[in-house]
Amino acid sequence: MPIEISYITAFFAGLLGGVHCLGMCGGIVGALTFGVHKDKQSANLLPYILAYNSGRLFSYTLAGVLVGGISSLATNLPVLHDVQYILQIFAALFMIALGLYIGGWWFGLRKIEKAGGIIWKKIEPISRRFIPVKSPFQAFILGTLWGWLPCGLVYTILIWSISTGSAIEGGLMMISFGLGTLPLLLAMGIFATSLNNAIQKNWVRAVAGAIIISFGVFSLFNLSLRLQA
Repeated sequence: MPIEISYITAFFAGLLGGVHCLGMCGGIVGALTFGVHKDKQSANLLPYILAYNSGRLFSYTLAGVLVGGISSLATNLPVLHDVQYILQIFAALFMIALGLYIGGWWFGLRKIEKAGGIIWKKIEPISRRFIPVKSPFQAFILGTLWGWLPCGLVYTILIWSISTGSAIEGGLMMISFGLGTLPLLLAMGIFATSLNNAIQKNWVRAVAGAIIISFGVFSLFNLSLRLQA
């Protein structure tokens, strides 16, 4: 799949996967909103929500740069040149698994999220030190920490970032995904109750899951064409 299309796909994976993001991060956004210092309760919360999400996107991009950079070292070795194709196939399969997860048809990705929880247990106590939030900068730091919350959706795009074999492309892949998650999470800070009720509808999750599965199938199809060429 061309890199430009991959970025677009990552964006829509984030956008459609927002139904999962609200389940994972919606409570955190609510905690941020209600955890703002009392003196700031009457002020506009938008700068805090924007700062939190900026921090989250920073962590996503950093993770993409790191895994993309590591994979570039491996794929540049002649003996490991074919590893990139294997990773791309793996990423496409993960995309299909993600669609099944979001659609509510299969929950195997929860095992991966539990594995990531080992790291989160060390980070989560640190994040508590920044509550109540007293400034947008503090919200940004909190967002960078919460960006490492174990999430099957994030891990799926990270694996895709590994398959790029480039630190820059890995970072761009993750920020494309992160930008896709923004609309729903920004709206969550304003329309929490009504939005949460809407995305919990089975048909909404089913449609989002089916579209993400189609992305994975399309990626596999393109990879098969490249291998046959």
